[in-house]
Amino acid sequence: MNELTLHPNVYQTGASKGLVGLLERLWVREHTPGEGTIYIISGFANYNGGVRFYDVFRRHIDNGGRVVAFLGGSTSQRLSSKQVVRELLQSGAEVNLINRKRLMHAKSYGVCTGDGEKLIVTSGNFTGPGMSQNVELSVLLDSATAGEMDFSWEGMTQAMLGQRWDIHRPDIANPDDPAWQLLYDEEDRGLVLDESDEATMVVRLGHADTARIMAIPGTSAYKGSQYFWLSKDAFGFFPPLTILNRRGYKSTYSTMITMNFVDLGREEEVRVTFEADNNLDFRLGTGPLRGTQLAQDGDIAAITRRREGSYELRIYRDGTPLHTALTRYAISFIGHRGKMYGYLSNSEFDEVIGLRNARGARIH
Repeated sequence: MNELTLHPNVYQTGASKGLVGLLERLWVREHTPGEGTIYIISGFANYNGGVRFYDVFRRHIDNGGRVVAFLGGSTSQRLSSKQVVRELLQSGAEVNLINRKRLMHAKSYGVCTGDGEKLIVTSGNFTGPGMSQNVELSVLLDSATAGEMDFSWEGMTQAMLGQRWDIHRPDIANPDDPAWQLLYDEEDRGLVLDESDEATMVVRLGHADTARIMAIPGTSAYKGSQYFWLSKDAFGFFPPLTILNRRGYKSTYSTMITMNFVDLGREEEVRVTFEADNNLDFRLGTGPLRGTQLAQDGDIAAITRRREGSYELRIYRDGTPLHTALTRYAISFIGHRGKMYGYLSNSEFDEVIGLRNARGARIH
């Protein structure tokens, strides 16, 4: 069955709600590990673009399959990162870097097995924002449709390799390989956020988020770690999740961020974790809120990304004017219990809460 999606959660013709859902269908639900070849073509790529699938790739390759990737590279522009290429190579994937003065804009993903060819043609890059946060259109063509138009992954990739392009195959064992000069470092502290990454996530909190916040210190309800549970579509909102904790094939990917708990007047380093082999949700550590009574079921949490790795957290109580104003941005569901989330630009958020006026000037 063919499918079309416009994400994030805008429109879909089938069960998949976005590009990640289509990839899960091709590479997980309808695919046997070790069967055939998985393909990735993307002009841009970063670590969080693949974090949902690194373990999928490892299982596939460990069982005899192949993963073949074509990514854009440049010595002067941030196209693909060292982190994503290193993780793909460590999983056993074959990575081809195309170094061109003109950007490689092609984005396509798929699989070739004994049952035929399947492919996704999309505007979404192999990046966190491309997988979840940006507005992207994707079309999945099933094996019957691909067969009718005589599509071949092998034919297309061989045609790409046959062009007079500057193509490199990076060697993970050789850090001096010139191919690594075509990649940027996501963990460079000097990186400046693109304006499109300066965003605020608005989350309507549920009981699981706030039970320990409302608990009395010393009671059984107070015990345990305090998290906010976020959507699995938060790949583009956080720095690279390169802290890997693997137990067998059960993996989590984490990163540390600096969080300014505005309502508490304090700043803490907290952990963000993606559970790649469990419920596929993101967990945001909010331990400083435990026992403070500052948030309860139904309140709004606004998480603002100010700089790379630097965030602010504000709580807006249910029934207040700002809660009402921010609720209209929480348009997508998390799970099946009515919990919702959404995004708005930082400039719009600042205007809504009164940090800036309509002309964008800071209000002191």
